[in-house]
Amino acid sequence: MNDQETPLDRPWQALDPAVRDIVAPVIGAIAEEITVAIAASIDEYRQPMRGAFGRAVRVAIDLALRQFLEQIGQPAAGVRPGREVYIALGRGEYRAGRRLDALQAAYRLGARVAWRRVSTVARDAGLDAMTLSLLAESIFAYIDEVSAESVEGYASEQAAGAGERQRARQALVRQIVVGGLDLGEAEQAARAVDWLLPRRLAVLAADHRVPERLATLAGEGAIGARVDDLACVLVCDPDAPGRRDRLERTLAGRLAALGPTVAVDGAPLSWTRAVRCVRLAQDGVLAADRLVFAQEALGTLVLHSDPALVGELAARALVPLEGLTPASRVRLEATLLAWLRWQGHVPAAAAELHVHPQTVRYRLARLREYFGDQLEQPDRRFELELALRAETRGDERSAGSPATRLRDRPPPS
Repeated sequence: MNDQETPLDRPWQALDPAVRDIVAPVIGAIAEEITVAIAASIDEYRQPMRGAFGRAVRVAIDLALRQFLEQIGQPAAGVRPGREVYIALGRGEYRAGRRLDALQAAYRLGARVAWRRVSTVARDAGLDAMTLSLLAESIFAYIDEVSAESVEGYASEQAAGAGERQRARQALVRQIVVGGLDLGEAEQAARAVDWLLPRRLAVLAADHRVPERLATLAGEGAIGARVDDLACVLVCDPDAPGRRDRLERTLAGRLAALGPTVAVDGAPLSWTRAVRCVRLAQDGVLAADRLVFAQEALGTLVLHSDPALVGELAARALVPLEGLTPASRVRLEATLLAWLRWQGHVPAAAAELHVHPQTVRYRLARLREYFGDQLEQPDRRFELELALRAETRGDERSAGSPATRLRDRPPPS
């Protein structure tokens, strides 16, 4: 067959079938020589080749060579025989913990050994140069093909292993934040998924679709999973130098919260605090465009720990303002909150509200008409401030704090 008729992908199909009879007598010797060469030249196989594994490899090499002989001079007939064998071989190599490049090196070595022995018997048989060239091309192309199948099996098993490990890591994250694992169990589970259990961690809760991606952004050692409708990431050593800055940069513009730093068995508390902060951010109480640190929002967490109770307090404390129009109520609530926050310092309250101090004094006069001497009673002032701060819920009555809502409207004339 001339060069134009030679199949580029399977050149052995163009060989004269008589070549099989020339090569067949030395197949056993070639298989043995390849086995010995692999054991002697590739470190990963030196020890395993001494036992049952070595005997199995010897059989597999012999089988591969005989399948090659059977296909010499045969037309294409769909999938080449033995494909599943080589895919399975690649899978087994990954499970055995050997490197992919070691497997490929073994194939390349086998091809060189096979050609050295085959070329000798072929020349002794008087094959012409063109047939010798085609035979060489056939051996190396065949080895390339079966090698690719083993690589496919190796990669498939590697992907499956990575997926299984990822699922196991996700399960571990859920177990840690839900609770129920003592330290010994947590350490054992962490080793099983190749994760170094940290001495201290903080739990990150975020509105993010891919927890694993978020974990890679959170720093070294972080792992993540979806817990309910939020991304949950275990952040290792969150108080390390530069870690806070990195988290803030990474999560800028995202709705996320970081719970307090705890030992592993405190992760449920850290997660609960982080989730609560996220919920308050979703309600408009806390910032929704940057990372919230739970330890810096303790007052807000306490204030909103019992929404029904706080709502009842707000309803009772703010009764004097119920008859006002919505616009008037917004202005007076904002003014009263600013005045209370600044402990009666009118210029500071006016600066916060972006109005003239005289405007604040005018509104305070109106507020005293509604509340009377309640504004002079410390306990009532405390309850009023709690009630007004609670009004920052993002519900149908408010779209932010009273001061924020006021700034969204034109200043009074």
